[in-house]
Amino acid sequence: MLTTKQMELYAELAVSIGANMQKGQEVVIRCDVNCQDFAHLIAQKAYELGAKKVHMEWRDEKLDRINMLNADKDALCDIPSYQTELWNYFIERKCCLISISADDPNKYKGCDADKLAAYQVAFQTARQAFRNATMSNYLRWTIVSVPTPEWAKQVFPNISTDEAMDKMWKAIGHIMRLDQPDPTAAWRKHIDTLVARAEFMTKHNFEYLHLTNKAGTDLTVGLALDHVWIAAEEAGQDGIPFTANMPTEEVFTAPHNRKINGTVVNALPLVNNGNVIDGFSITFENGRVVNYSAKVGYDALKGLLESDEGVLSLGEIALIGKNSPIAESGILFYNTLFDENASCHLAFGASYPTTVKDGNNMTAEQLAQHGMNQSIQHVDFMVGTKDMNIDGIGYDGKVTAIFRDGDWII
Repeated sequence: MLTTKQMELYAELAVSIGANMQKGQEVVIRCDVNCQDFAHLIAQKAYELGAKKVHMEWRDEKLDRINMLNADKDALCDIPSYQTELWNYFIERKCCLISISADDPNKYKGCDADKLAAYQVAFQTARQAFRNATMSNYLRWTIVSVPTPEWAKQVFPNISTDEAMDKMWKAIGHIMRLDQPDPTAAWRKHIDTLVARAEFMTKHNFEYLHLTNKAGTDLTVGLALDHVWIAAEEAGQDGIPFTANMPTEEVFTAPHNRKINGTVVNALPLVNNGNVIDGFSITFENGRVVNYSAKVGYDALKGLLESDEGVLSLGEIALIGKNSPIAESGILFYNTLFDENASCHLAFGASYPTTVKDGNNMTAEQLAQHGMNQSIQHVDFMVGTKDMNIDGIGYDGKVTAIFRDGDWII
């Protein structure tokens, strides 16, 4: 367990560096009931820093599983209007959002894959306006995490629950730089390093990235027209900076959704909607998935790829070196917030409008002309390995080495 001081610093980081709440602003904390103690600590810290009001959007993953096992598909897919009205309220009030990600990776294990896929489509469709508000940075937002017993036992199955929780707390404390003399200063330094890499990538304006490794990845990813690379800290539409993921190690941008060709093999399991998908490969032609396979969770992968047309292309490519604190921990977290920051990753589905110049002022048609992908989904999956090589290919055909043996060389 972290010390009381470290827990308070963690909550403060979420409010001030993550969502960067401003005095007089309303805050939404989105959290499973298992994490209520940390949620309450964040709420207290938000008020100390000048929050006008704190809202709690509670979740209950055990009830989610009970519903998925017992309710029929039509009932599950009937998303109540009060939920949509609540999301719209948060948008209208320009709340900042703090999400605590700590789901049981096996929450939906054994549930009907078709019913789960149908529910996800209905839920994401109802939530579209709210998701657009976050993906366009109209609302500032961040995601942090704390361990739960179910999650800790998934990560450390061969020790007691108490020992697993202790190991998870220790790992998260280190990854979040809470063991540094000044965690806030350590985060500022880290953010500056990532931003410098993003500026290098944007300046070079590559037309393609070429990813290869011995696992079988040989993928050429075209980049969106007028793309920009983003790292760690980005600006909300109000001009105020925030850090969307904590931890974060990535530098990311948007692929061109008609210029993706080749095959990519996953490097780490994908946990999507409470199902583990692993040992999978995806083949693209002209930006579309044309073939896929999976050794574990094939039905879940199939359900994801059939959820809408846009999910058959990519909305994000993110670069992370093998020497990030998460990668060096050697821990497979079964949680995308952590695992995506241990490995280069791609994302099925929607692009972030912020990853092209002036993207927030473009119509959907204009974004599409730039190669930006549109979907109700955005699902990250990890592809980076210790032997990953990545080259940038310019519009003039010049090749620039970016990664060698899994890490940055720039």
